[in-house]
Amino acid sequence: MLGNNNMSDFRNPWDDSSNRNKKPDNNDDLDEIIRKSQEKIVDFLQAKKKPSGGGGNSNFSGSNFSLPSSKIIIIALLIGLLSWLSTGFYTVQPDEEGVVLRLGKYNRTSIPGLNYKFPSPIETIVKVSTTRINREIIGFRSNSPQNYGTSRLFGSKPNDVADQNIENRPEESQMLTGDENIVDINFDVQWKVKDAKNFLFNLRDLPNENTVKSCAESAIREVIGIHKISDALAQERFKIEQKAKQLLQEMLNNYKMGVHIERLQLLRVQPPLEVIDSYRDVQSAKADKEKLINEALAYRNSMLPRARGEAEKFLQEAEGYKQQVIASAQGESSRFNSIYNEYQKAKDVTRKRMYLETMEEILSGMDKIIMDGKASSGTVPYLPLNELLKNNNNSEKK
Repeated sequence: MLGNNNMSDFRNPWDDSSNRNKKPDNNDDLDEIIRKSQEKIVDFLQAKKKPSGGGGNSNFSGSNFSLPSSKIIIIALLIGLLSWLSTGFYTVQPDEEGVVLRLGKYNRTSIPGLNYKFPSPIETIVKVSTTRINREIIGFRSNSPQNYGTSRLFGSKPNDVADQNIENRPEESQMLTGDENIVDINFDVQWKVKDAKNFLFNLRDLPNENTVKSCAESAIREVIGIHKISDALAQERFKIEQKAKQLLQEMLNNYKMGVHIERLQLLRVQPPLEVIDSYRDVQSAKADKEKLINEALAYRNSMLPRARGEAEKFLQEAEGYKQQVIASAQGESSRFNSIYNEYQKAKDVTRKRMYLETMEEILSGMDKIIMDGKASSGTVPYLPLNELLKNNNNSEKK
């Protein structure tokens, strides 16, 4: 029994029972199999040549035996045939798919591990990596082997793009937006193979063209053509990436190319360098416009509640005055009715009382003193009645 059940304890089916606990080596085992097969064939042919009777030499040695030339040719052919057949073994790595071609035509797809095929030229094997991420860059080329990231490739100033290691491709990057503006877009596409058969037989790249790159450029142009330049610059950037990725994947699926798009990323989106200064002036003016609009809206929002409060205050005051006037009028009317009823009962008394009350009300605010002639004969002419009256009024107010 082996201690651990893992891949290191894998038993080669061609090993002898005595060597089962040894770790196999594919190349050494194959040579050993061929050598042993050759020895068995030679032993078999030698046994056929031994005499069947006892008169023969019982101490016959194979080293003294010489085979006819025809037998040597047959043995050589058998050894060559076995050697040729042994070349059909091949290994497919876990991250690969093996496509077997029989006389140049697709026959089958091999799984990872040790496999066998008819030796070349009957069958050939093409191995394709299904996990490697491939990258297509649209809009620029890098003359340096360094993998430029977004922050390395594009700076905040237009002159940063004109790096000596970066070659711009305006025929790829310049696109027309939905509001008829030109925008300069650099982006990259990352993809991998998901179907080795379709990738090998349905995808054909010309020397100066790349199918995935051409499809990606077509997809991004279609998506940009239905969006405004402001959407591409900031607001809808992520949505544009997702729409372009989905459209590109649909195109590749329709072509049955066996390719899966991992990511489509916009690296730089801006107007062309020739008009970028003018565009920034326009954007600055729009920003000032938005600022003034926002200030006006803020002022309006601060004034409207105040005006509504003052209007409500005036309405409340008017309503209070209205209720006051109505109550006063109703009181005067009730008072008039009560006086009229009393007047009907005693006209002379009521008339005299009303006269006295009216005169009292009229003369109460005047500085004139009216005295009865009979009463004035006994008074002192220089008595300051006015001052006395004022003092009396002041004391009553206090």
